[in-house]
Amino acid sequence: QVQLVESGGGLVQAGGSLRLSCTPSGRTFSTNTMGWFRQAPGKEREFVAAISWGGRSTDYADSVKGRFTISRDNAKNTVYLQMNALKPEDTAIYYCAADSRSKYYSSSYYRSESYAYWGQGTQVTVSS
Repeated sequence: QVQLVESGGGLVQAGGSLRLSCTPSGRTFSTNTMGWFRQAPGKEREFVAAISWGGRSTDYADSVKGRFTISRDNAKNTVYLQMNALKPEDTAIYYCAADSRSKYYSSSYYRSESYAYWGQGTQVTVSS
């Protein structure tokens, strides 16, 4: 059974940093687009960042651009989300997602429908 396991969430003060990790089990996603999404209480899930299989292409939501960095280490089968200058509005459950298509970077990378596999999420809380 394929699972995506997120870790690294927690409570941090505004202006602080966290690094989230996503490690799949059951298969490797080294040739698949990976993404991060988040969902705040009472809001819909939204796109945060995406990275192509080789890491050459990355995209970000405008709200996190310049503060968050997505990266991957295919040798470790892990994707990261480095979050700096955190704001209270970044508080949400953060989800890792994987596209089922190999070596394909969809123009719809920002849509949750582009991803077939999802983790359970990790809570990030930013206090003011």
